[in-house]
Amino acid sequence: MKLPIIKHLTQFIEENDEDFVVETIETLEALTEVSSLKDEELDVIGELISNMYGAIEVNKMIKEGTPKKEALNSFMKRVLGSIDS
Repeated sequence: MKLPIIKHLTQFIEENDEDFVVETIETLEALTEVSSLKDEELDVIGELISNMYGAIEVNKMIKEGTPKKEALNSFMKRVLGSIDS
């Protein structure tokens, strides 16, 4: 996951609607079923999906009253903590 991408997607959700991102995730997940995709292509799709889910999670925290910067930092700390474990 990349913080700048999650930050950008969070801004997109604020300016538009979370449904756009949810529908994009569904589309990308459907693409992963294409049998001719290479591992590298699946990795890229997976990275995009994880960043989008991250933005949705950050947006949820913001809606619950967490300041944007704090929500982004908290989310990334959680992600990094789970990687280190």
